[in-house]
Amino acid sequence: MARSTCRPLPESLGTSTRKSGAGALLWKLSVPGHWGGLRPTMPSLLLLFTAALLSSWAQLLTDANSWWSLALNPVQRPEMFIIGAQPVCSQLPGLSPGQRKLCQLYQEHMAYIGEGAKTGIKECQHQFRQRRWNCSTVDNVSVFGRVMQIGSRETAFTYAVSAAGVVNAISRACREGELSTCGCSRTARPKDLPRDWLWGGCGDNVEYGYRFAKEFVDAREREKNFAKGSEEQGRVLMNLQNNEAGRRAVYKMADVACKCHGVSGSCSLKTCWLQLAEFRKVGDRLKEKYDSAAAMRVTRRGRLELVNSRFTQPTPEDLVYVDPSPDYCLRNESTGSLGTQGRLCNKTSEGMDGCELMCCGRGYNQFKSVQVERCHCKFHWCCFVKCKKCTEIVDQYICK
Repeated sequence: MARSTCRPLPESLGTSTRKSGAGALLWKLSVPGHWGGLRPTMPSLLLLFTAALLSSWAQLLTDANSWWSLALNPVQRPEMFIIGAQPVCSQLPGLSPGQRKLCQLYQEHMAYIGEGAKTGIKECQHQFRQRRWNCSTVDNVSVFGRVMQIGSRETAFTYAVSAAGVVNAISRACREGELSTCGCSRTARPKDLPRDWLWGGCGDNVEYGYRFAKEFVDAREREKNFAKGSEEQGRVLMNLQNNEAGRRAVYKMADVACKCHGVSGSCSLKTCWLQLAEFRKVGDRLKEKYDSAAAMRVTRRGRLELVNSRFTQPTPEDLVYVDPSPDYCLRNESTGSLGTQGRLCNKTSEGMDGCELMCCGRGYNQFKSVQVERCHCKFHWCCFVKCKKCTEIVDQYICK
């Protein structure tokens, strides 16, 4: 299989949706010495205070929800609603104002955004299945719960793999002709492709998938308006960095796929096209980025910098985090940690899935379970396989 040359990242679909909310106005008014010569009265201060509370409460409600909820709540297919009908977008949970506007413009995309989010969540659960934090979903609104309020490396991975899932789903939908605004990939023929190989199969449109995912996923972060250098702004920058890392993982791993043609499989001719990598490979790469994620902090100028300057500066393909991770050992309602009580563990393993580490030193209980598996399978002509059912009693261990 020939490999494609490195492609420049596509330009954005357009200007990112930005919104300066009431919070930005209140911040300007509350700075000492910036009253423009006017002395505020008590009623005006009370009014400002009330508006600030309402704005903060609205922000908390918005942050509690997430577009990830599209993965757990069924999204109507394009043929199920009338194009331009706003109630469809207004009823979808978890969308920010900017994302809701994009929904109204690209309603047929929403089902595939939901599929992309579901793909990202499943991959997250696979990659962390043997960890204390196993990417569990807790409800249909916030999806992962309060644990996402911590800017940890686990949160970094979740943002990256979710953004990657959207790129993957939209790119495939374009190729399959499911979206009216895109079609097969128009990537130029790779320079290193042999001359006698044809370039023109219907490839995955990763260019469009990347651009649309950037507009939709990042809209939530870009419309926030926090004070420069604040912790909140640092978290926004962290989310944007990890979203980009997830998108680039899908974009960079797309490669050339070819199919042979010829008499009796002689492969005298090949047709090639651009094809996305298996999403499991994308998840594996992002898991490697998780293991080497960089600890960052926000500067007064509103930029992220390394906590330890001796380390290498992260690239746009790397994951970053701003808060240390909880140990996830005990259930904690304030942080959203579910704890590891009742989790299965491996008695013989010395890794994170081992009973010592998984159970955080609390010990474990042993029990026996009956497992039924297919066995003694035989192929019968023609054409089916017949198996017997074998039962086995195995020892299992769960954390106290």
